[in-house]
Amino acid sequence: MEKLTRREEELMQCFWTHGPLFVRELVALAPEPKPHFNTLSTMVRTLETKGYVGHKPFGNTYQYYPLVSEREFSRRTLGSVIDRYFEKSCLGAVSALVEEERLSVEELRELIERIERQNAR
Repeated sequence: MEKLTRREEELMQCFWTHGPLFVRELVALAPEPKPHFNTLSTMVRTLETKGYVGHKPFGNTYQYYPLVSEREFSRRTLGSVIDRYFEKSCLGAVSALVEEERLSVEELRELIERIERQNAR
């Protein structure tokens, strides 16, 4: 699946939060300054080409809906980061989080306990 730009990710967040939307609704949800309708329409069609959204016709317009869940997207994105920046090593990624103090030793212990409980089932 193709990568998304920051703006495309923001649009996907709208779909994940609000469900199916028309482009005019996306314009209304956008922060100021509001993007032009045609700009958002083009971006949504790009998301459709990339396989992230589908559409349902309503008269002469379309309602767009997500084809990829936020969870699926986040897992793919994390996997891509681990593959690209940590030589496909989850351990390397976790080590980096601990070294940069984004994950404490206590949180790491809690994670290990959670995994052990899951494996004991």
